[in-house]
Amino acid sequence: MTSPEPQPSFIKLAMRNMVRKGGKSLYHFFLTTFGLLALLVGLAYLTH
Repeated sequence: MTSPEPQPSFIKLAMRNMVRKGGKSLYHFFLTTFGLLALLVGLAYLTH
């Protein structure tokens, strides 16, 4: 009889997914960063 293994945590699954997808994750990270910076600069320009 084998003992059931505990479910991996969400963070562990996310890290495993990031390592598996490699460049695609970095592309999405930089795209999100650029989008947030553009949003903040746009809001600062509109509300100056």
